[in-house]
Amino acid sequence: MELERGKLSNVVQVTAGNTSAIVTVSNNKKIYVKSIIAHGVNVQVTPTAQVYYVPNGSSVGASTRIFDVTLAAKESALIEPAYPIVLTQTGDALYVGAGVDTVNFLVTGDKEA
Repeated sequence: MELERGKLSNVVQVTAGNTSAIVTVSNNKKIYVKSIIAHGVNVQVTPTAQVYYVPNGSSVGASTRIFDVTLAAKESALIEPAYPIVLTQTGDALYVGAGVDTVNFLVTGDKEA
């Protein structure tokens, strides 16, 4: 199995109260998420950043949330699981969300070539 290494997404900006799909499996090519970087954009607000593992056919919600991080104003957090998060089937997706204020996200890892 050959892998394409590197970033899995460009920087994605999510505004308060919203979520966005940041990585989605296509053609049953597995995706291995190694890290997620979250950055609180504004100076005076303490944002929250969420990450959701959403299997094909499911939706974003409390039952699919896997991380919920509170950031200080203008702080960055590196979410790096001990073992990669593996998305396996077409339609499986990683979503990111912002609670109180705008958060920028970047996902790194590998995907099957």
